Amino acid sequence: MKKTMVLGALVLAAATGFAQESRQDVSVSATAPFIPQVNGNAVQLNDTHTVGALASYRYMLTPRSALEANYGYSEYSSKFRTSFAPNARINTFQQEITAAYVFSLNFRNFNPFAEGGGGTMIFMPLYDAGTNFKDAKTNTRLGGLFGVGLAYEISPSFDVRAEYRGFVTKVQDFSEPGKLFNTNRYTLFSSPAIGIAYHF
Repeated sequence: MKKTMVLGALVLAAATGFAQESRQDVSVSATAPFIPQVNGNAVQLNDTHTVGALASYRYMLTPRSALEANYGYSEYSSKFRTSFAPNARINTFQQEITAAYVFSLNFRNFNPFAEGGGGTMIFMPLYDAGTNFKDAKTNTRLGGLFGVGLAYEISPSFDVRAEYRGFVTKVQDFSEPGKLFNTNRYTLFSSPAIGIAYHF
């Protein structure tokens, strides 16, 4: 009987300890998206380098497993080259809405993690002076997300995170008439990120 009571007390203490730990966190990061040159269907696409922002929310399922929701954005120029439009330029507002499963490990203050999931990438044309194709339309693309990173705990409530994130999706073409900018290719949007997270 005493052994059963002691075992029950230990299980209850462990469960209470996990319940009192932070089960959620929010983070804000600066990103530096990089999109490689894409060639297909006699169309070439070059996107300018840029900076952006990423906001994330994580909910811990276990001490090592979490679910994550992300929203990110950046602005850059999509430069198309075709025989009919050798200098086409569409300034772009890109948004990411994704969800992922995150697996992490703990080594004192260092917490490496890996994630995988999916979501959408939204490419919205900006009708400003830098865009010379005013009939461009918004594209929404589905894709897969993956990433690896490292969090360093600076206090029980805060950590600093650095990670590499990749998103595989079909290249934007802005639905131009006659599929003028359609490369019919998939690409990898690479997005290194560094930021800070708050646990609660």
